Amino acid sequence: MVVTENSSRPQVKIQLRGLTKIFKHNGIRVEVLTGVDLDIFRGETLAVVGASGVGKSTLLHIMGTLERPSAGSLLWDGQEVFELDDKSLAAFRNHKVGFVFQFHHLLPEFNALENVMMPGLIGRLSRSEAQDRAEAVLARVGLKERLSHRIATLSGGEQQRVAVARALVLDPEVLLADEPTGNLDPKSGARVQQLILELNRERGLTSVIVTHNLELARALDRQITLIDGQAVILQGE
Repeated sequence: MVVTENSSRPQVKIQLRGLTKIFKHNGIRVEVLTGVDLDIFRGETLAVVGASGVGKSTLLHIMGTLERPSAGSLLWDGQEVFELDDKSLAAFRNHKVGFVFQFHHLLPEFNALENVMMPGLIGRLSRSEAQDRAEAVLARVGLKERLSHRIATLSGGEQQRVAVARALVLDPEVLLADEPTGNLDPKSGARVQQLILELNRERGLTSVIVTHNLELARALDRQITLIDGQAVILQGE
């Protein structure tokens, strides 16, 4: 973790206060998150573990502004992000957050390079700059020789590394990963795990990872779980 110059206490990057999410389905009201309070520190790696259906992915989606909470606040560096309008929030998400999912959501009609260029093009980078950034990050994740390969021709582990590269191409401040090794064989999963940890250190990322992989969870700075819709620390301070 990164600490301030004048204090040994880590800096808070993301702060959740009273975060609540309620879904309604066929007239039934389901409270998934019920007042989550959590500080996520700059530069740390945080695992979110627990049983299926307790709201781990929902929590991650709200942190990354893919979903809005029903109540409560989400602050990034002290700013309440949900006060932004939809257009500003989309720009914030594109530049501040990198997402990696279990099912990588790559575009099969494009090759590895084109997939990784996409966030830069959406972010209005020139095509040459988007390509330069994509080539550099693909080389970093070990796919320098796979730039022109269509997604279907890559192994599962290679596809997930493309997804990691896409998440990092715009140098986000925070990496949010939802079961990034869950759909991989043990060898590929271990490689993706190691890659995420290395990139976290190299880039000073703040990383929040939802996982059922206990080996991955134990390798991170802290572990939390959701119990009755609230965050409970399992390991770390």
